[in-house]
Amino acid sequence: MGAGCCKEEEIDFDAEVELSHFHLLRSVGKGAFGKVRVVQHKQTKTLYALKYINKAKCIKMRAVENIIQERRLLEEIEYNLVCNLRYAFQDDENLFMVLDLMLGGDLRFHLERQGSLKEEVVKFYVAEVSLGLHYLHSKKIVHRDLKPDNVLLDEKGHAHLTDFNIAVHFNERKPLTSVAGSMAYMAPEILMKKGYFDSVDWWSLGVVMYELLFSKRPFRGKTNPQLTQAILKDPLIFPDNVSVSEECLDCIRRFCERDITKRLGCGPNGIEDIKRHPWFVGIEWDKLNTKLADPPFVPD
Repeated sequence: MGAGCCKEEEIDFDAEVELSHFHLLRSVGKGAFGKVRVVQHKQTKTLYALKYINKAKCIKMRAVENIIQERRLLEEIEYNLVCNLRYAFQDDENLFMVLDLMLGGDLRFHLERQGSLKEEVVKFYVAEVSLGLHYLHSKKIVHRDLKPDNVLLDEKGHAHLTDFNIAVHFNERKPLTSVAGSMAYMAPEILMKKGYFDSVDWWSLGVVMYELLFSKRPFRGKTNPQLTQAILKDPLIFPDNVSVSEECLDCIRRFCERDITKRLGCGPNGIEDIKRHPWFVGIEWDKLNTKLADPPFVPD
């Protein structure tokens, strides 16, 4: 038998990217349309997350438009604190998205494991997520599905926005009207169906902040109508038995403000109002932007 029979075929890395350009490593999870696995680019040796999107499943779940929309949005995005798309390609069965690899788990995982997170840790995540949202909004993109599940940590502990499945472009002249997102994190203006813009993401951040600190959400209901009523009408109440700073509570109140004109992040100064909030004193925003700040928690 010829000695060369088992030699790996020469790969043309200058051709369009395809599955053969990667070493397929371990599976790290399962999305709605297929698995997610760690892959390594054979030429650059860089590790990524490869998301399999099964075409048949996509069609069956009527999600084709969403997937195309997500890919288009991801192609416009390139930011340190977002889970960026690096390559996209397909074969007969699957669409593939090659994304930044985040090995630190999502905030839902850490919340369930730790019960609740320390104030200083939450402050760091809220600051990084604020920068991520500000970046998206500057691109006229609203995320619409901010929740602990959609914030991923890298191996160093930096927080990144992910899952742009229902993210969408907005423009100031034409408000968005569709009800989209996870209900518990939805802003009142979505539920009122009178039109909304990027303000909804700042409300969701307030809900996430509350949940990370107190391991429950601020507005609750056993049924969707009850939950809607709570989000639209219930006062924001904090648990008695937790010790967080008054500045922290004020920050939550300002994010979970039903009056959009008063909501933190929504004024004419945008993110500058967040940066100037007393809770964020001492945060080095430039270092966060470039991921040079030291995270307060390093995932194991």
